[in-house]
Amino acid sequence: MATESIARADRIAAKFASIKAERRPGLVVFVTVGHPYRDAALDVVPSLVAAGADAIELGMPFSDPIGEGPVIQESSFVALQNGITIQDCLDTAANLRPRIGDTPVILMGYYNSLLAYGLERFADACADATVDGLIIVDLPSDEAQPLIEQLGNHGIHLIPLLAPTSTDESIARSTQIGGGFVYCLSVTGVTGARAEVSDRGLDLVNRVRQHTDLPVAVGFGISQREHVLEVGQRADAAVVGSALVHALADGPDDAAAERGARVVAELAGQN
Repeated sequence: MATESIARADRIAAKFASIKAERRPGLVVFVTVGHPYRDAALDVVPSLVAAGADAIELGMPFSDPIGEGPVIQESSFVALQNGITIQDCLDTAANLRPRIGDTPVILMGYYNSLLAYGLERFADACADATVDGLIIVDLPSDEAQPLIEQLGNHGIHLIPLLAPTSTDESIARSTQIGGGFVYCLSVTGVTGARAEVSDRGLDLVNRVRQHTDLPVAVGFGISQREHVLEVGQRADAAVVGSALVHALADGPDDAAAERGARVVAELAGQN
């Protein structure tokens, strides 16, 4: 990342240092902006942080979310029906900051959305919104330099996203140009809650460790406290998406924050 990133407060690094000092697995949670109702994230996310979420991924809805399973695909569809735009996602991040303190906020989405917005304009807006990092699902590392240059002007991390099929060359390049932490997919395929954590995902953690000292998080399929603990034996954090997104939509809107907090508290071992 650019030298300026050293001067900027690095909430991701601080959070993972705190997780390590507390000798526990971290918990990163995903919600789609605009789901299950337009302003849900503003109501829900502070409750998730209070319940034990260490970092927040805000999903930027996209019309063709190729990496997502049915639950998150549906959430993206609902959000788009609710009129959510990239600007709404940026505004949501900005409005959340005073409510969640130094909890890292990461925007997750697809590259076409950023290109349509304009990379320089988007990076500037992320800085204004106090976004800490980006995960771009369909952006290969060898095509990421234009975005990294813009993000580096503000010390914002492009977080590497790796799968069990990633080659050692791809792992090395992605971890060299990326920052914040490494997001390891536990399976090859789409998102969705599963009964157990894939051994391939945990093996990927070991391969990643050979190339970087960045913290490592494992996602795709995490839905139980036992999964979080199992991931924590190899990685620094677990990432939970589908199980939480499903819970948020599974009942009346005015109780979504309560349902989400209940899921996060159980995953974080706070119950």
